[in-house]
Amino acid sequence: MLDLDQYAFRGLHPDVFLGAASDRYAGWLGQVYTADRYAGRLTRRTHKVGGKSYVEQVLPVDSVSEYYEHFGLVELDFTFYRPLAAADGKPTQTYSLLQQYRQFLQDDDRIILKVPQVVFAQKLYRAGDFIDNPDYLSPDLFRRQFYEPADDLFGPLLVAMVFEQEYQKQGQRMDAAEFAQELGRFFRMVPIDSRYHVELRTESYLSKPVFDVLQEFGIGQVLSHWTWLPSLNRQFALAGRRFFNSGGQCVVRLMTPRRVRYENAYAMAYPFDRLVNDMLDPQMLEETVQLMHTAIREKIQINIVVNNRSGGNAPQIAKQIAGRFIESHTSDGRN
Repeated sequence: MLDLDQYAFRGLHPDVFLGAASDRYAGWLGQVYTADRYAGRLTRRTHKVGGKSYVEQVLPVDSVSEYYEHFGLVELDFTFYRPLAAADGKPTQTYSLLQQYRQFLQDDDRIILKVPQVVFAQKLYRAGDFIDNPDYLSPDLFRRQFYEPADDLFGPLLVAMVFEQEYQKQGQRMDAAEFAQELGRFFRMVPIDSRYHVELRTESYLSKPVFDVLQEFGIGQVLSHWTWLPSLNRQFALAGRRFFNSGGQCVVRLMTPRRVRYENAYAMAYPFDRLVNDMLDPQMLEETVQLMHTAIREKIQINIVVNNRSGGNAPQIAKQIAGRFIESHTSDGRN
């Protein structure tokens, strides 16, 4: 039930789904999570970012049940770091963690998974340096070690699979037309599915040859508010203001302020329990709401994923987005 004061965003609109990347943050106690439910059950972990160590407190997996009382979807991004199955087909720890999540999901809950970086990254960071990825765009690895186990586990609850590719430095990136050919070869060889969405973090790849491939295969363009990308509106304009996904879905990811590096955004947002006003970009909020209205008019379901690092606290950022959407919806009669 919609109640912005209680950070409950389900019911905002039948075609709008607000969620976060990811969940289980102790900083959300008193907002999304009831503290008494998890007394004595928080765990601590150390996260190293930019040469500094941060201690995070994490709720147990069963907290996702309460999470879904507030949000319509969740993006689980830990699947980015390791496949769901090893090369020999045995389930990984990542798959086991997903199994724990699955037991708490209901039929109307939605989940987004990130495809492992070993599938879509041109280079991988190993032993302090970036090396060429030998499994880049491997359709067999994608199918056996991610797609099949993910689909078997979640079925229709899995509404999007996000292929995120790292930023390519100038002088190291390939021509957009050549990159588009590589994408086309890959998507011809993987299972046909309407849940694929691609997030390209190199602006020069946001070009006609690449968009033609997305349109041909019905693959969504992830609109991402991220460090080195142009504004959401500019990304959408570069694509001709078109939604490419054949499943009628759009994914918007609000990751970091523009021109702010990951490690700086993390340090500003930590411990993720409050809004950082000088960090939150009003333009990001406004353009997200504009995309919501555009998607609704075109009968597209829009999935908005909010990261703490985009402004300090994902529930409060989502509250601002929902409030602006309701206000604009009421003031001009849009639906």
